Amino acid sequence: MRERLDRRGLVLVLLLVVLLAGCDGYLGGGGGQAGKAPAELATSDAERASWPDPPKDAVAAKVQRVVDGDTFVATVRSRRERVRVIGVDTPESVDPNRPDEPFGEEASDFAKHYLDGETVRLAGDAEPRDRYGRMLAYVWLRDGTFWNALLAAEGYAQQLTIPPNVTYASLFRRLVGEARRNDRGLWAGEDHHTS
Repeated sequence: MRERLDRRGLVLVLLLVVLLAGCDGYLGGGGGQAGKAPAELATSDAERASWPDPPKDAVAAKVQRVVDGDTFVATVRSRRERVRVIGVDTPESVDPNRPDEPFGEEASDFAKHYLDGETVRLAGDAEPRDRYGRMLAYVWLRDGTFWNALLAAEGYAQQLTIPPNVTYASLFRRLVGEARRNDRGLWAGEDHHTS
């Protein structure tokens, strides 16, 4: 009997080791919820934790498909919505009439890594939609990371402030400046240190 219990214990330990090994490259946080993250982020856990939390009225959305770095399709309140991230702009990677902009594919891949199939939280600003009918949103990942800020801080986006949607404009300006000074993402290799 004891030998059978020891084997079960060993099997459970091995199963736990396999499960933990499969979690390599993931971030934890936000009350024990884990969200996918590349192992090599330029921003620290502490820096990301200092960014704003989602407001209490943020709405859950299930991401169905990433269009590009700053746009995705999600189910929001049982409706399929095209969502445009507020305050930042990633290089284009899906315009059939133009070649991809430099770093557009990388920004799109970064978004796919974090967003595809994930449940995120959305909050709006002064204007709920853009001129193309897309829902405008600030986005938080499952682990509580402020997605719009992550795009800026990791160098995947420039700031794009379109009033009256300006709630986090100063944060995005600061994060893009830091990414630029530290040669992150689309700023890598550019001569911009004199500005």
